[in-house]
Amino acid sequence: MLLVTSRTVGSAVALAVASALSVTALSAVAAAPAVAAAPVAAGTASAGAASAAATSAPPPVRDEDRPGRFGDRLTVTVRHAGPGRDGTYELFCHPAVGTHPDVRGACAAVDRNTHWGSEPFAPVPEGSVCTMLYGGPATAHVTGTWAGRPVDARFDRGDGCEIARWDRMVPLLPNLGS
Repeated sequence: MLLVTSRTVGSAVALAVASALSVTALSAVAAAPAVAAAPVAAGTASAGAASAAATSAPPPVRDEDRPGRFGDRLTVTVRHAGPGRDGTYELFCHPAVGTHPDVRGACAAVDRNTHWGSEPFAPVPEGSVCTMLYGGPATAHVTGTWAGRPVDARFDRGDGCEIARWDRMVPLLPNLGS
């Protein structure tokens, strides 16, 4: 428990601190520069609150809250899509750079599917009514970070809903036609 009181002695303000602090902590406090405390009038905030407000500081910035060089980073792995389409690509957006064949187009595809309150990489909702149209054996796995959130999404073309989901992400995913 820390108890802080103030009393005016002539023109100086003396602070009495009572605590269960170690000698090392007390000597660190004594070595710290003094903070001026204003006298507290009756009926206003307590001296402890005034002293705490004068010395409070914001919390330190965590590493995960620091802005990086790239805002969004995705790794796209495509399989069974055909020659020239299969492979693993790195994509960094905001600014757009990477090994993806169409960096700007891929970033734009994800941007246009990013809406407040919805997840651009969300799977087809359970119980959706989908056509029984097979779009081929192509699969894709997208991992990374988008809009500050982790991404781990799998895509295939097993029915009409999955084909539509894939096609919304072209050119992030290769255009295989519908």
